Amino acid sequence: MPVLSEPRLQIVLLHPEIPNNTGAIGRTAAATGCRLHVVHPIGFDMGESARRRAGLDYWHLVDCVEHGSWDAFVASEGLARPRSHVWLYSTKAVRPHWEASFGAGDYLLFGCETTGPPEAVRRWAGEERSVTLPMIDEPAARSLNLANAVCAAVYEGLRQLATA
Repeated sequence: MPVLSEPRLQIVLLHPEIPNNTGAIGRTAAATGCRLHVVHPIGFDMGESARRRAGLDYWHLVDCVEHGSWDAFVASEGLARPRSHVWLYSTKAVRPHWEASFGAGDYLLFGCETTGPPEAVRRWAGEERSVTLPMIDEPAARSLNLANAVCAAVYEGLRQLATA
């Protein structure tokens, strides 16, 4: 897997559960020069044989770093404090993501598909670093697909980086 010396943005998946979403997000990361961080536990096997069975023939292009836990991720990335380069995406946030000011190498942090980010992570990020992809006020439309949300977030970040 290639290692990007300076990724444009960094995508962080906390406890992903659906392998197809992670595969699609990996393709987005590879195509946009972003690094993908996968934080365990996860709901599927990411071993090479599982990737081959899933037809992820592009995975060798993905700069993917796996972390054993949330604490391991925070420690290895030096994010204990300050968190000024982290943006937490959550349906519970009120600030639309286009009001955030993204910088090169920023972390775009996403929770798992069924529950979103854990409460402890939401507290860690804080309201000022939490953003949302606005949706209509219809409870049945509860959230976007994770892969779609990541793609929207990445391209807004890239748009901002291109005009900075």
